[in-house]
Amino acid sequence: MKQLSRITFDPHVMGGKPCIRSMRVTVGTIVGLVASGHGFREILRAYPYLEDEDIREALAYAAWRSEEIDAPLS
Repeated sequence: MKQLSRITFDPHVMGGKPCIRSMRVTVGTIVGLVASGHGFREILRAYPYLEDEDIREALAYAAWRSEEIDAPLS
């Protein structure tokens, strides 16, 4: 997986959950919004401090994690 520079982990921010650029916006929040049918423009209006690439990296990270979790145990 390529390095995702916008996904950060800090135990002092949202309990260490993966967040967007150390802000209090979790990857789970973004993925949940997209899964609920919200488009990028709508999300960016609701979170004006986010950027298009933040959403893309959140989705890429979630996809990578789901593949990692689904991998058979050795």
